[in-house]
Amino acid sequence: MRMRRTLAYLIFASCILVLAVKNRAAEVRSGDWTISKSDTPGKVEFSLIEHHHGGTSSHQSDWPATSFQGLDFSKSGRQDVHFTIARDAGKIDCEGFLKDGEGAGIFHFQPDSNYAREISSVGFTVDDEKQFAMAVQDVSLEFARQMKNEHLTDLDADKLIAFRIFRVDSAFIEALRAEGLKISDADKLVAFRIHGVTPQMVRSLHQAGYSPDEDTLVAMRIHGATPEWMDQLKQRGYVHIDLEKLIAFRIHGVSPEFIEKLQGLGYSHPDPDDLIAMRIHQVTPEYISDLRSRGLHDLSIDQLVSMRIHGID
Repeated sequence: MRMRRTLAYLIFASCILVLAVKNRAAEVRSGDWTISKSDTPGKVEFSLIEHHHGGTSSHQSDWPATSFQGLDFSKSGRQDVHFTIARDAGKIDCEGFLKDGEGAGIFHFQPDSNYAREISSVGFTVDDEKQFAMAVQDVSLEFARQMKNEHLTDLDADKLIAFRIFRVDSAFIEALRAEGLKISDADKLVAFRIHGVTPQMVRSLHQAGYSPDEDTLVAMRIHGATPEWMDQLKQRGYVHIDLEKLIAFRIHGVSPEFIEKLQGLGYSHPDPDDLIAMRIHQVTPEYISDLRSRGLHDLSIDQLVSMRIHGID
């Protein structure tokens, strides 16, 4: 009798466990969606606001209007809508309304039960959180395979999501490599997109005789040392300046206008290090002109910097 009760208990417990697993599997992520007009032609701003135990999280970006099959954004007045965004990672089922091309409603996400296993076979580990993000950002199995074939370092599921957000794809990678940049760092590719390092920029620098590494390219974009700005310096006689010095120019405010004013005062071609020192110590054209008005002429740049350092105004 005791054995039967024990066996019955185990069967009952097993049934409860199976039901719990099934309930968890059946849980569907849900939340709100909104669509609003975008400044980019042919696109709309689409937001998904997910509700969960930890609070809310949102995903917002511009989507092609063609992503929402069956929706007529040009239709005036209010219309009830029901549309599904189908991805390899799962389906985002939406219902609600549109009015004059904008609207809102609720969504439910149903993950694809095979996606985690299939993308794992490509080499990426995915949990529930990542699978939802990968559906939102359209990280398809084909895209994962393409990126795997690029032989990038530090590539994981999070990087795949970042790649889709910032538009890193095979075409971008191959265009950079075609310009002679042997890039393989996944993080650097994302940084390139964030800061605007393009194949055209790399080509311009190579044509000018430079061989910048990835960190230098990012630093140049962060500080605005663009090929166009470099062309302005060339007009002032500064050709093929070391890239680190060009970045220092931007950090400290050595501009073509600053150089032009100095040249107008008779300093025809100061050394790049002198220009940086002048900006650091606030040796401005106005300061030089003020000294000259008081009878101090023909001062060298070293003398001017020294005077500023010692507080001679």
